[in-house]
Formats: sequence, C-alpha cells, structure tokens
Amino acid sequence: MAIDILNAKKVFKEYVKSYNPEDKKVKIKIAHIERVTQIAKKLAQDLKLSQEDIELAELIGLLHDIGRFEQIRKYHTFIDKDSINHGEYGVKVLFEDGLIRKFIEDNQYDEIIKLSILNHNKAKIQDGLTERQKLHAKIVRDADKTDIFYVLTVGDEKAIWESANLSNEKISDEIYREFIEDKSIDYKDRKTGADILVSHFAYIYDFNFKETNQIILENNYLDLLYKRFKFNDKETEEKFNKIYQIAKKYLEEKRMNNINGQKIINNRKAISSNGICKSSKNKYK
Repeated sequence: MAIDILNAKKVFKEYVKSYNPEDKKVKIKIAHIERVTQIAKKLAQDLKLSQEDIELAELIGLLHDIGRFEQIRKYHTFIDKDSINHGEYGVKVLFEDGLIRKFIEDNQYDEIIKLSILNHNKAKIQDGLTERQKLHAKIVRDADKTDIFYVLTVGDEKAIWESANLSNEKISDEIYREFIEDKSIDYKDRKTGADILVSHFAYIYDFNFKETNQIILENNYLDLLYKRFKFNDKETEEKFNKIYQIAKKYLEEKRMNNINGQKIINNRKAISSNGICKSSKNKYK
C-alpha cells in the first residue's frame, strides 16, 4: 500500500518527542493535529472518495501543521506575521529537509501534499490547481478550521491569543469592516487579540462542505465562543455582538439552503425514477 497511515502516525509521535511536552502550545498543537487528521478522514468518507483519497486526506491532516513545532520552539507564538508562515515552513521541513520520506516512501503524492499544506492557511486557495489538488486543499482547510473552533472554546487564552485576558482588548475598525463588508480578514491587519478572535469567526465564510457547516452548528461552537468573552469597551462589545449575530444567521441560512437543495435533488430523482418506470411500462404494453 502506497500510504501507510499507521506508520505515518508512529513517525509523527516520534517527531514531536523532540519538543517540550510541557509547553502548552506544543500540547495544543499535537492534540489539534490528531483531531484534524480524523476530521479530514471523516470528510473524505462523507464525500464518498476512494480509499486511496481517504488515506491521503488523513495523511495531509497529519502533516498540515508540521511547521508549527519549529515556530513554537523558535518564536513561541502561533502568529505567523510575528514569526514565520507555518504552512510554508512545514513544506520546507518536509520537502527541502527530506522529512516527508519518513512519513511516506512513495513520492507520487508529493505535489498534492505540498500544495495542500501551502494553501491550508492562506486567505484563499491559489489558482491553477487540478481538481484533485483543490479537493484535498479544501478538505484540510475545512478540517483545520473545524477543530480550531473547538480549540477556541476550551483552550488556554494565553496560549491561543497571546493574552491572558481579552476583556480589555478592542476590535479595530478595519478588522470589523473586513468582517462585515469583505467577509474575509487580512491577517496582516490584525493588531489585537480581539482582532484575532474576529478572524476566527470569519472562518464561517470559507467552509467548503455542508458537513463542516453542520459540525459547527451541532456542537454550538459559535455560541460557546461568543459566551466565552465579554469586553469592557462598550464599542467593542457592540461590535462583537453584531459579529456573532451575523455569523449565526449566515450558518443557519447556509444550512437551510443545503436542506432545500437536497430536497430539490431528491424530488428530481423521484420524478426521473417515476418517469422511467412509466416509460418502461408503456413500452412493454
């Protein structure tokens, strides 16, 4: 078998042993990667992909944040603009330093893996990818963002937002405008921990699959994240309330559109099936 996912997981466990196991950021990242691996596998299964692509999605999930560990060791932050682009650094570690061959001997998937990792933390997927490359980039992006929502609801504030208490932070006008008008956040514009929080809410605009949307709603991640924070600055509290309301409405409307779209598909199938049956009966009268 070209992809030995069990071996890849063993290699991952050995790789992370060289990093401080007591560091909260390291702990968060190991657990995150393990969950993203499983979410990516589940999304691929729900999409009814081949066993090969299911295992490939799982492997990409395992490798997507491999660059985080050196980022933590050297800079002790998750903020790329203050350190390194962890997606690009992950590609360096895997493909320039040769670590990839420990995870998988066959090089036939190298380009898909590389492009998926490079694109998992970009504002949008780059142009020019093949359909298969784009599909795997979408899977890992959705899996990553889904678990980040979970981490944000239970994780340590200081480890995630670089601040032990966000209550005194403010949401900048530009970040608020980008969420409301652009429906995406330029990470270079983030100035505060509250801005980082808003950029996570903006993930909702980038979900590629209805299954991802459903996971967020079923687990009440938006509600839990919203209830976790109160801001002392009145204007920031008002902005945060508006952001939550818009995000909640967006996901609910998307869910209803998915349900209605499926109903239309089912009705068309039923009509088509009935038409075939009637046609067949008439044919043999």
